Amino acid sequence: MNHLKPVIGITMGDAAGVGPEIIVMALARDEIRNICNPVVIGDAAIIQQALQIMGSSVKIRKIRGVNEAQFAKGTIEVVDLHNLNPRLVAKGQISPLAGKAAFEYLRCAVNMALSGDIKAVVTAPLNKEALNKAGYSYPGHTEILAELCGARQICMMLVAGDLRAAHVSGHLSLREACDFLSKERILTVIKLAVEAVKKMGIEEPRVAVAGLNPHAGEKGLFGKEEIVHILPAVEEASSRGVNVVGPIPPDTLFYRAKKGEFDLIIAMYHDQGHIPLKMIGFLEGVNITLGLPIVRTSVGHGTAFDKAGKGTASPESLIRAVQLATQLVK
Repeated sequence: MNHLKPVIGITMGDAAGVGPEIIVMALARDEIRNICNPVVIGDAAIIQQALQIMGSSVKIRKIRGVNEAQFAKGTIEVVDLHNLNPRLVAKGQISPLAGKAAFEYLRCAVNMALSGDIKAVVTAPLNKEALNKAGYSYPGHTEILAELCGARQICMMLVAGDLRAAHVSGHLSLREACDFLSKERILTVIKLAVEAVKKMGIEEPRVAVAGLNPHAGEKGLFGKEEIVHILPAVEEASSRGVNVVGPIPPDTLFYRAKKGEFDLIIAMYHDQGHIPLKMIGFLEGVNITLGLPIVRTSVGHGTAFDKAGKGTASPESLIRAVQLATQLVK
C-alpha cells in the first residue's frame, strides 16, 4: 500500500457496455497498481457482475470517499453510487437507466477531481444514445466535461504511441466543422496541445497543422480556408515561438508523422484526426480533453455492445489512459 501514489478515479461508463469488464481486467494488472492508486466511481453490483463474467477472485470494497480507501492488493475500491440494478440492464442493449447512471458517475468524478480528492479522471465509454434517451442532450464526454468544469476553450486530443492529434472541432457535422474554422480557434488548439505534449516530456514539440481541403487547397484552387484561416494561424503561432509548419496536405501528413517527422498534428475536424489514429493504434489509443481545470483521459473506443458480457474486450486502451493520466498528473 502506497498513499504517495496519485489517486486516479475511473468512471464505470455505460453498464451495458464493456466498461465494467475492462476496468476489472485493467485493475488486475500490476502495471496499473505500481504507478497509481485507482478508485472506481460507479456501482459495486455492476463491478461484481463483471468480476463474475471474468471469473476473477478480486474482491470489491465499497467506500463513500477516497478517505476510506486502503488500496490493498487484490481489492477494487468502488465509490458506490448504488444507482443501478444489474437485473434491469441487459448487456449489449441501449438502456436509459444505464445512460443516466453513467452521467452520474462522471459528475461525481468531476466533483471529486475539482475538490482534489482524486488527481485525475479516466473514463470508461458511455453510450451517446443511452445518454440522450436518459434526458442528457450531449454529443459525448467532452461536452459534458466542459459544462461540469465551466471550461470555455477545450479540445480533444488522441494519442496512439508516438502519434498525437489535437482537433480544431469535435462532435460537429462536416458542414458545421467547416464553418467553425477560424484563425483564433486554431491558435487556441495549438496552444492547448503544445502545453499538453510538453507535459508528456517533449520540451519543444514539432507541430504540423493539417490543411482542410484536398492538397491543402492548392493555393486557393480547392478552397480558401487554408489562405484565410489556417496559414495566418500557423504564422502567428510561429511568431510566438512555436515550432510549427503548415498547412500540410492531410493525405501525407499522418504518414510523415508516423515516420517521426512531427510530435503533434493539429487536425481540422473529428474524422480527419480520428481515422488515421484509430487505424494505427485502435487498441492502445487514448483520448484526452485539453483545456479543463482537471486531468481527464479516456479509452479511445466506444461501449462495444457486441462484446459486452463476453469477457473478450481488450483493456489495453484503458491501461494506456490510466498511464497517461498518471504521467500528466506528475
